[in-house]
Amino acid sequence: MSVPDAGTSAEQGPGGPLPAPGALMVDTSREDRVGEFRGVAGPYWAIRPVGGGVEWEAAPGCVRPANPAERLRADNARCNARSRGEVL
Repeated sequence: MSVPDAGTSAEQGPGGPLPAPGALMVDTSREDRVGEFRGVAGPYWAIRPVGGGVEWEAAPGCVRPANPAERLRADNARCNARSRGEVL
């Protein structure tokens, strides 16, 4: 199972187009934590951990698309969580 790329949606945010829902993003304000873009929550972006869990909010200026190595790491983490029964 692979995770979606950091495509863009048709919606526009303050700094340009918003990432597509499910796109992998890196929150640089949280030690480069990788998560899936879920949407906009006021002035912040809602991001959810790849393996599931509680969403967090990040300032758009602190979020960037995941690079190939980060995408691979996130995909591997999701597969491991699924094998442990944490994710369907």
